[in-house]
Amino acid sequence: SCTLPLTGQGVVNRIVTNLGVLDVVEGGLKIVETAEGVTEAELRAATEATIVG
Repeated sequence: SCTLPLTGQGVVNRIVTNLGVLDVVEGGLKIVETAEGVTEAELRAATEATIVG
């Protein structure tokens, strides 16, 4: 969920953060890569989104 006004819901394909890169796929997010020094477990713990794949 988002507390800010949505301007483009459903049009994002890739999310880039300081923790890593995730693709938006059917059913949730898929980890493309993690940032240096960040584990997959840390990335998973930092989001409430469903991580698939």
